[in-house]
Amino acid sequence: MEKIYEGKTKDVYKLDNGNILLKFKDDVTGKDGVFDPGENAVGLTIDGIGKANLETSVLFFNLLKEAGIKTHYVSADVENATMEVLPAKPFGHGLEVICRYVATGSFVRRYGEYIEDGTPIEGGYVECTFKNDALGDPLVTKEGLVALGIMTPEMFESLKEQTLNITKVVAGELKKHGLDLWDIKYEFGYNNDEVILIDEISSGNMRAYKDGKRVDPVELTKLILDK
Repeated sequence: MEKIYEGKTKDVYKLDNGNILLKFKDDVTGKDGVFDPGENAVGLTIDGIGKANLETSVLFFNLLKEAGIKTHYVSADVENATMEVLPAKPFGHGLEVICRYVATGSFVRRYGEYIEDGTPIEGGYVECTFKNDALGDPLVTKEGLVALGIMTPEMFESLKEQTLNITKVVAGELKKHGLDLWDIKYEFGYNNDEVILIDEISSGNMRAYKDGKRVDPVELTKLILDK
């Protein structure tokens, strides 16, 4: 295998069949020894978190497959913390897609003049930000993405529709465990001009609440996997 990228939480390899292999690590982002998915640097190592994140992703990818939603997922070897995926090109230099069911976090920091923290957002709200730490992950609209030549209007509509449908599946699974999904972050790419979900679907990319209290990512993973 040829290593093509070494990331903070995953290494990426090219397989002989043309697909990609993701190797999940036990390194997580954080600061001062505390796990924080919002940080941009590795802060600590949590034994077994790589396998747990992979297992969580596999659960959701299989649920999406059952729902008829195509993703980059092909197969996984949980014991070795690896996942085989279809090759996909990212949009621009990296685009994050957030689906919000409840106003909180950066949404309230931006729009707190109009909405209170914890306010439900009817139908869900989809927004995109560029992955750029120096610029503070700036927001970008559909029109902006088209004007910049990053995607076509049709690609954006596909991305938005998939995001809402995927989030319904994720929220439904969390509800089975008594959890309420507030928001979740995804990454999409395109494979043969088709927009598909890429990367992972793990607890570190979502905010979920149980009995009115936010559940930290490590505990959330245990609840989702019934461990």
